[in-house]
Parts: sequence; C-alpha cells; structure tokens
Amino acid sequence: MKTLSRITDTFTESVIREMTRICDAAGGYNLSQGFPDFEIDPRLKEAVVKAVMDGWNQYPVTFGEPELRDAISKKVASYNAIKCNPDTDITVTCGATEAMMASLNAIINPGDEIVIFEPFYENYGPDCILSGATPRYVTLHAPDWSYDPIELAAAFNNKTKAIVINTPNNPTGKVFSRQEMEEIAALCVKWDCYAVTDEIYEHILYDGSQHISIASLPGMEDRSITINSVSKSYSVTGWRVGWAIASEEITERIRKVHDFLTVGAPTPLQHAAVEALALDEDYYKGLRAHYSEARTFLYDLLTQCGFKACKPKGAYYIITDTTELMTRFGVKDDFSFSRKLIELTGVATVPGSSFYSKPGDGSNQVRFCFCKKWETMRAVEEAFEKLFVAGSVAG
Repeated sequence: MKTLSRITDTFTESVIREMTRICDAAGGYNLSQGFPDFEIDPRLKEAVVKAVMDGWNQYPVTFGEPELRDAISKKVASYNAIKCNPDTDITVTCGATEAMMASLNAIINPGDEIVIFEPFYENYGPDCILSGATPRYVTLHAPDWSYDPIELAAAFNNKTKAIVINTPNNPTGKVFSRQEMEEIAALCVKWDCYAVTDEIYEHILYDGSQHISIASLPGMEDRSITINSVSKSYSVTGWRVGWAIASEEITERIRKVHDFLTVGAPTPLQHAAVEALALDEDYYKGLRAHYSEARTFLYDLLTQCGFKACKPKGAYYIITDTTELMTRFGVKDDFSFSRKLIELTGVATVPGSSFYSKPGDGSNQVRFCFCKKWETMRAVEEAFEKLFVAGSVAG
C-alpha cells in the first residue's frame, strides 16, 4: 500500500472533543468542551423555525446570504469599529473553524511562517500545518498571561506571513489590551504580514475589560482578517455559522477556498443568525452577568479544592495548575489526571498539554469551562465536595 498523508501524522485528533466522548461514555459532567448546556434565547429558536417555514432550505449564496452579510457589516461597524463592504469584504463560513482554515489557505505559500501565542486553542497548530505554513510559538506567561515583547519581536522575520491572535483567549481568558494590539500591529507593518484574529468571545468580558479588534487600528485595515461566529455569543455552537472579514483582495481568495471546502453554511441558520445579530444590549448584559457569576463560582470552587487557578478576563474557561493534586492523585501527567478526575467525580476537563507545541509545557495543567447551566455547576460542586475534604483528597 502506498504511504498515506504524512502531514496527518504530525498532529492528533482534537483532545477537547475526545474528552467529550469520554465524558459522555461515563455519563459525567462536561466541563471540557466549550458548549453551553442551557437553552438558547427563545427568539433564536423562533427565527430558525420561521426560516425553515419560509422556504430557506436550499443552497445559499456560496459566500453568505446578503441579509446576513449586511447584518455582520452593521454590527462590526458599531461594536468593532471595522468598516467593511458586505458585498466584497465578508465570507460566511461553516463556523469560525472553517473561517480560519479558509483564511490561512488564502494567504499562505510554501515556506511561510505563522506566529502563534501559546497556550493556544488546539486547532491553530494543525491549521498552520494543513495550510503549508510553519508555526512559530510565543509564550503567554501565567498568571496574567503576558508575553515578552522581546520574544514576540524575535519571532518575526522575512518569512513571517501572519500572526494568529485569539482575544478573548481560549484557553487562558486573556484579553489583549490596546497597547498590546498596537505593539502587534507595528510588527505586522514592519514585516509586511497579516493579523488573523479569532474574536468569537468578543462579548464575554469581565472586570472592565474591553475588546479591541486589531483591524480597527491605523494601518491594519488591509492587513487583517477578522474571524467570528454566532457560536459563543449566542450559545448556538451547533449552528456552524461563522465569517471572515478582510479586504476585497484577500476576500476573493477566501471565498474561492471556502467554495471548495463546504460550498456554504446552512441556509436557514444564516437567516436565523440575522436575528441573533439584531439582539439588543440587554441580551449582552445578561450574557455577561451569567458568565461573571459562573466564573466566580467555579474559580472559588477550584481554589477551595486545591487547584491553582488563573482568573480569566474574558471567554469562559479557567486554566489551572494541578501539580500538587497530581501528587495526591498518584498520577504523573495531565491526561492521567483528567481520566482520574472523571473516574472519581464524573467531571471532565481538558489536559493542558493539548494547548502547547511541546506537550510537556502543559503536563501539569488542565482547563475547565463554565458555560453550563446552574444544575450542572451545582452537581460539579457536590461531586468535588465528596472528593476533596479540608484541602486533601478523600479516598
């Protein structure tokens, strides 16, 4: 038999989604994969039904229904300070995942390099490899997840084609400041490269944090690709409706790649997404209030149980140091710890090594998510209380 793709030997399947399968098999509490288990806004349910009943059930315009592209353009002008032409600058995709893959394939040539902050969302490494680029990693340092400006500057060179930025960040909860964005923008201009920003958690912010889109900064209008979706802000991760915003020249290429990857995102869900983008400020206030309370609840619980947790400024994840607990559990790495935690409590988390280019760098970390209903969170609290007694592991 001839050799199969060597590229696919260089990365694994998603660890996050694997942990969901393990959790489901155990009948546990899924604090691993970042999807809400509560009901979505009833207005969005009604919008989906109406779209189907109104006959929006066939192929869409390949790069996005006009109504949705118009809604995206208006929203980003208002919230992100990004001006874009809905006819030439927006590509609607099957979620932010496809938007990232299509975008990288639209700009990468053999020999190009991409700068990625780590810990990183696990898709970014394989995305770079599949697009033909070589990733260059820059460390985010706990507990505030700051980066070293000298290390960042050293990662750029004549081969650098792009930097991937995720803000608010998964898995750390870091929200990149305006100063940091300006620093990154200056490097992009200096080295004539692009910023590809995943901004799907843009509305989930805490402690007065502000979301800054790098495409809104001077000099970045034509060298930014802004990626987003309805998945996180509207709690509809299964809809698979996302988009990429870029200059017309880049968008032409993104649309070509997208066309041959997926043809188009689901038509009725695109029309329902128009309703999502039209929700008023009260919706976002309620979203932030719920997640702020859930963040405090889980952070306090984890801290009481002996996890060394870093409190996020955005998104809905908490990454923790488990060094002491691993010793108490009698395990040596993050995967063993995660499996032991499911065995003892039914609580699923994500091994930290999946967020690093060198697995050993995250072997004493795990990530929890708190985008769950209160019944789930209370059940996790009860499960942990049975296991952890007065700061030590019972049993």
